[in-house]
Amino acid sequence: MARVTVEDCVERIPNRFELVMLAAQRARNISRGEALTLERDNDKNPVVALREIADETVPLDGLQADLIKSLQRVPEPEPSSEEVMDLLPTESNIFAGMDISPEEVAAEEAGGDAGPEDDIEAAIARELGGG
Repeated sequence: MARVTVEDCVERIPNRFELVMLAAQRARNISRGEALTLERDNDKNPVVALREIADETVPLDGLQADLIKSLQRVPEPEPSSEEVMDLLPTESNIFAGMDISPEEVAAEEAGGDAGPEDDIEAAIARELGGG
């Protein structure tokens, strides 16, 4: 980078740290395909960004807004209590699509002498329409 370019930029942006941050953001914007406000003259993106800042061809307010937006970390919004309640299992969605009601399940559990394998076989048979 030419010393003259940096010295011209410091007149416009006295804080060198801020100058580096804004020039880097402008160079990233150029890399993403934003239109150049000056001729490239075979310079790389950081030098073009500094020349644009020195010649005041790029608005610093927009550049600063881009920089702030790129550095922000927006957390994922937490689900509302209604959304959480919709995800919890209920009797209506546990037994959805089955040919057995919650009452029948309770009756079988209360007086059922059959083992778990028999319960599974009976449920499969009911689902397949065989019994």
